[in-house]
Amino acid sequence: MNIANPAVRWGFGLWGGAVIAAVALLFFEGTMQLLLLSFAVFDAAFTPLFLKYVAENPG
Repeated sequence: MNIANPAVRWGFGLWGGAVIAAVALLFFEGTMQLLLLSFAVFDAAFTPLFLKYVAENPG
């Protein structure tokens, strides 16, 4: 698995966001659900960017 590959980076981000969103929808309600859903969006959007930075700047 190579994090320099954009499909891998976005796969990690979207998968993590989907898991957080599923937990939020299945187990929480109200304000906590909204907080977790916003965190899921943040995770899906920014994890690939963080991984891209790490792939370009190892060490």
